[in-house]
Amino acid sequence: MRSKADLSEASGESPAAQPGLPPTQPSNRASPPNRRPRPDATAASGHGLAESASQAAAAAGSALRDDRARGTSRSAGRASAYASGQVAALDSAPRDVPAGRSKRTRELDQRVVILSGLSGAGKTSATKLFEDLGYTCMDNLPGELLPALAELVSEDRQRFEKVAIVLDVRAGDAPLAMAAMRGALEGRGIKPRVVFLEARDEVLIRRFSETRHRHPLAGRRGIAGSIAEERRLLDPIRAESDIVVDTSDLSLRQLKERIFAHLADDSSDVGIVFQLISFGFKYGVPLEADLVFDVRFMENPYYVDELRHLSGLTPAVRDYVMGQPIAQQFFDFLARFLDLTVPGFKSEGKTRLTVAIGCTGGYHRSIVIAEQLRGWLEKRGFGTVAVFHRELERE
Repeated sequence: MRSKADLSEASGESPAAQPGLPPTQPSNRASPPNRRPRPDATAASGHGLAESASQAAAAAGSALRDDRARGTSRSAGRASAYASGQVAALDSAPRDVPAGRSKRTRELDQRVVILSGLSGAGKTSATKLFEDLGYTCMDNLPGELLPALAELVSEDRQRFEKVAIVLDVRAGDAPLAMAAMRGALEGRGIKPRVVFLEARDEVLIRRFSETRHRHPLAGRRGIAGSIAEERRLLDPIRAESDIVVDTSDLSLRQLKERIFAHLADDSSDVGIVFQLISFGFKYGVPLEADLVFDVRFMENPYYVDELRHLSGLTPAVRDYVMGQPIAQQFFDFLARFLDLTVPGFKSEGKTRLTVAIGCTGGYHRSIVIAEQLRGWLEKRGFGTVAVFHRELERE
């Protein structure tokens, strides 16, 4: 729904002429043609616009607090008018594009998702999915800060190319906060997609019982009463959501598929992020490892005098290790194993895989195999690969 400020802008009418809206700051008079504006006048204009934006943000926060106390139905329209009307004046001012950033960078096609829903319906799990796919995620922000967040997201479109914002009953007046956020984003040319997660009452009650988490609305009422009240408060958001997902019977993988199928987000096709760690068993196995491979059965370059002080990154050590028939047989086995398991990991919703390869000291054999595996994974195109040679940091 478009606010009064939005309608007045479309008709060329000043928002100050609308009843119930505060007056806008007077605009600076444009310089006559063929005359270059003075630097001090330009600075004063920028200062005036910045001061106007600051006052508008403060007024939006005050309006939000006042309307919560009165419970008026006009609050959403007023908050949206503040967010998309007055603060938008700053966006229309000419700005110098920072060095290294082209105009095209500011016009990147952003993906902004507002994630809402019932407590216990899976918002935390969904947020982690968005994080794994490169989204900048923000959770549990007060409603008064949302218009300022919209301005930040619109200003630095390269940094905030993909953003997920969690907004629920913890924001206070959730429908009001949603109206302010959505209006502020759309006023800057960014159309967010709203995803609403829900589940059946008995499922939510079971989840709260298992996790022993406190419901945000818990008080004198029991858990069932809190869920019913939350449904009532969030019903306006659910009605205006682009995507509504019932997570009652969904696994994490199915939740991921359902959300990104609706969003048509090609980032859902991004491969697994691999972290390869070479280590020495005498210093302990990396605790974060998903898979551990022991290569101490290979001949150790440590006992070759000319190779002892060289690491597995040098050609001489690499040729010595990979020149062993058993090393090549092992690597062929490792490649077949990953060819078999990586698609399975991905289908189960795993987005990160840490593979640890160890030898005695972590200085020769494990480094060679880790580097060979890096090259093979990059050629296979399974995903991005990062390598960490833990024991080299001890040198």
